[in-house]
Amino acid sequence: MTTLGFAILAYLLGSIPFAVVTSRLFGLADPRSYGSGNPGATNVLRSGNTLAALLTLLGDAAKGWLAVFLAQQFGPAYGAQPQDIAIAGFAAFFGHLHPVFLRFRGGKGVATAAGVLFGFNLWLGLAVLAVWGGMVWFFRYSSLGAIAAAVVAPVIALVLLDSGDKVTAVFCIALLLFWRHSENLQRIRAGTEPKIGAKKNAAP
Repeated sequence: MTTLGFAILAYLLGSIPFAVVTSRLFGLADPRSYGSGNPGATNVLRSGNTLAALLTLLGDAAKGWLAVFLAQQFGPAYGAQPQDIAIAGFAAFFGHLHPVFLRFRGGKGVATAAGVLFGFNLWLGLAVLAVWGGMVWFFRYSSLGAIAAAVVAPVIALVLLDSGDKVTAVFCIALLLFWRHSENLQRIRAGTEPKIGAKKNAAP
């Protein structure tokens, strides 16, 4: 199997829209129809259903981790090269951002990025998660936690990872995360960014 083949499989895995799937299972409105319109766990939380949001978070993170795990465990038997693991992780993340199943309009990728980082290195995932969690705990802005995590992730990756390909993948993921949250940063500065736990235009 070629590098392109691994990338396509990882992309398709990353394209699974757990926010939409979970919302349908719980009989909730499509998360793209309320709040920020973002098909992600934070917006599902605005529906008031904490369990649905938690399952969305876990599903989005799991698909990022699974893409890396499958490439690591089974890739070599199909001709995968070391760089293909990094490519698979990035492809899964990119699939969440631009999922083929949602006409290429997906979420912002925080949970999926976390799953990829955990797949690359447990300590990398934990360190970046701690930064995100600390920011969210003190400021109650999920987007601010994502921005902070995106800033520190490449630095931590340089310290912990022994693969230049994986470091490059982390850097690219971080850039896209920061870009996807640029509007959130502007709203934080303007004082209009909704905090975690606040219901804004939530579905009935």
